[in-house]
Amino acid sequence: MFRSLIFVPSNSRRFIDKAKTLNADITCFDLEDSVPINEKTAARETIIQALKQRTDYKTNVYIRINSFDSGMAFTDLKQIIQNGVDGIVIPKVDDENEVIDIIRFISILEDERGIKNGSIKLMPSIETAKGVVNAYSIAKADQRVNALIFGVFDFLYDMGLDYAENDGIEYVYARAKIPVDATAAGVAAIDAIWQNVDNINGLMKDARVAKRLGYSGKSIIHPSQIDPVHNIFIPTKNEIEWAKKVIEALGQTMERGSGKGAVKLEGKMIDAVHYKQAKAILNIDSEML
Repeated sequence: MFRSLIFVPSNSRRFIDKAKTLNADITCFDLEDSVPINEKTAARETIIQALKQRTDYKTNVYIRINSFDSGMAFTDLKQIIQNGVDGIVIPKVDDENEVIDIIRFISILEDERGIKNGSIKLMPSIETAKGVVNAYSIAKADQRVNALIFGVFDFLYDMGLDYAENDGIEYVYARAKIPVDATAAGVAAIDAIWQNVDNINGLMKDARVAKRLGYSGKSIIHPSQIDPVHNIFIPTKNEIEWAKKVIEALGQTMERGSGKGAVKLEGKMIDAVHYKQAKAILNIDSEML
């Protein structure tokens, strides 16, 4: 599920430990914006120690590395790639070549460290004008990519624009384009953060707009934002119907251990990952009844 991705500053052991209790769909340990340059090394070590307690975390665990252009991305990956990492968030991606280079490096580390090849997923974050223009090719760069994230504040900085909570006209084109490109590429789209953590009504209004644009969920920065966002991003009728078809197609294999492990549904291959997602969708649907 991609309803909520919460960024957790990795220079705070207290926040990292607190994340064990959170019910966001994705917990993302942050090595980028929330960590000062002189604390990057310590933050990497904090993540390494946290991953030794991976079973304590209820959600998928992703890590946001530093950007390709920062010169720190490959250092981050070399330090933190290990069993227990479900995915990597790559900030400020300008084009697909950055994604491909990072994937090559991750593949080498997976082979060296006994991690199933291809198991670590990628979420490129679109935060620049170049990234917005190239969003579709970024999403299509590799099968590891499972979502695009919109980073509104760095996008506005790149454009030389100020942020306004009211109508969002400054970023409306970029915000609307990303879920279109993501959907065309067969991946999800996760909307940008809502910065004003005290304004929950504003968050919910913003999340409703994101859902209408085609986003699957929202990036968040505080635990108080999780439930309001989940209350907005409930499964659609189309998602529920898709989930039922997946369960029907793969149920015998997944529940009884017989049948095919991957089948074609509506022209696309589905497997255990899609089965798990379908179960989650139907569980949410039943909880809402």
